[in-house]
Amino acid sequence: MGTLLGTTVHSSQVFTSTGTWTKPTGVKTIAVFVQGGGGGGGGCNTATGNIAAGGGGAGGMAIEVLDVTSLASETVTVGAGGAAGAAGHNAGSQGGTTSFGSYCSATGGSGGAGANGQGSMRGGGGGAGSGGDIDLTGQPGEMTTAGNVNKPSGMGGSMWGGGGISRQANEAGIAGTNGGGGSGAADEATSARAGGAGGDGYCIILEYV
Repeated sequence: MGTLLGTTVHSSQVFTSTGTWTKPTGVKTIAVFVQGGGGGGGGCNTATGNIAAGGGGAGGMAIEVLDVTSLASETVTVGAGGAAGAAGHNAGSQGGTTSFGSYCSATGGSGGAGANGQGSMRGGGGGAGSGGDIDLTGQPGEMTTAGNVNKPSGMGGSMWGGGGISRQANEAGIAGTNGGGGSGAADEATSARAGGAGGDGYCIILEYV
C-alpha cells in the first residue's frame, strides 16, 4: 500500500449512482471510499396511546488505497437506500451494497422494525465494509423504548451524520442521506404512518499522480 502522506490530491471522482471509473492520465494511486445504502425506517399502525417504530441502520464503509498503474477502468456499483416501511406495522427494507469492482465493498444497513403497540421496537443493524484497508460498520438505527407517553421514534443510524431525525406524536419518518438510515414513524391514535427511506450509498475516489 503506497503512502499518501504529504501528497496532494490530483483529482477526484464521486459516484452517487452506478457507473465506470476511468483512470485519468498520470494517476498511479487512488484512495477509494465506498458506503452502502441506509436502511429504511419502520412504519407504524394506529393504536391506542403513543407508538413509535425503529430507525434504519447506516450503510457500512470500506476504505482502500490501490496502486492503479496497471488498471485503466473499473465498475462502480452504488447501492440504493432501503425503502421506507409503509404505513402500518411494516419494517423498513435493507439498503443496497456499494462496491469498487472486486476490490472493496460495503453492505447496506438493515431496516427498522414497524410498530403495532406499546413495546420497544428494534432499530436496524448497520452494514459492514469488506476488502478494504479499513472496514467500518455503520451505526445501527435507534431502538424505541417501551411506554406510551411522549414516545419518540428511532433515529436513523449514520456514518457522517446522515441519519433521519427522530419523530414524535403524529409524524412520518424522515429520510436518511449519504448512506444514513431513515427514522421510524410515530403515532398517537390518529392514523398509520410510513417511516423514512434510507439514504443512497456513494463512492468517492481520490486520485494521486
